[in-house]
Amino acid sequence: MTTGDVTTAATQPVRIGVQLQPQQAPDYGMIRDAVLRSEELGVDIVFNWDHFFPLYGDPDGPHFECWTMLAAWAEQTERVELGALVTGGGYRNPDLLADMARTVDHISGGRLILGIGGGWFEKDYEAYGYEFGTPGSRLRTLGENLDRIERRFALLNPAPTREIPVLIGGGGERKTLRLVAEHAHIWHSFADLEALRHKNQVLAAHCQDVGRDPAAIARSVSFPKEGGAVAEDFVNEGVSLFTVGVGGPDYDLTELRDAIAWRDAR
Repeated sequence: MTTGDVTTAATQPVRIGVQLQPQQAPDYGMIRDAVLRSEELGVDIVFNWDHFFPLYGDPDGPHFECWTMLAAWAEQTERVELGALVTGGGYRNPDLLADMARTVDHISGGRLILGIGGGWFEKDYEAYGYEFGTPGSRLRTLGENLDRIERRFALLNPAPTREIPVLIGGGGERKTLRLVAEHAHIWHSFADLEALRHKNQVLAAHCQDVGRDPAAIARSVSFPKEGGAVAEDFVNEGVSLFTVGVGGPDYDLTELRDAIAWRDAR
């Protein structure tokens, strides 16, 4: 490790996730098949995302909703953890979202990760009647909602099967990383290697302010296009979760297979 603020890679096993982007697939069976193939390959986590429209290709092309899909995946799979990378933090009443998460947690036998972020795609908000606001207002809402989700988890009957891991995506140093320090079990960063080194230091300072060990927060990034050699550099900065993004309609898992082979060879 080049910093003293993150637990060493040796203490956290490296895991591989896949984000199956639920778009451009006109038949849901294509997505179901990709989930099964991913689990059979040995992936650790299967993610989708929480958008209402495609982010590439035909902007009005096929697309499916996030949380109903996660409930189906919970029944379909046996081993993998699952979640959204990430849920739009302002799309749902947070008490309802906590109940949804608790329910998927039970359906899956305790395999849900609650991925959440501030949201950013304006079309999602406008088309579905949500106030888009500003980056600052969306992060304020996210912080308020995380508090409400935690309170609701404590009230639900039956309770979640475990302390549901919270993954927060984003890299804003003043607000997002503060929320990571306060609430997250996993932090998903979109930063490159140099930026990650800096943001690790910022997160460590936030953790010190709130009395939390930064080593308790797993680091997550996309699997680098350059492959395993560059991934090792991220491991040396404390990253233990790498996710490969795969889009429809074909859901080519070649890159995922390579990432899993790298994980297994370490």
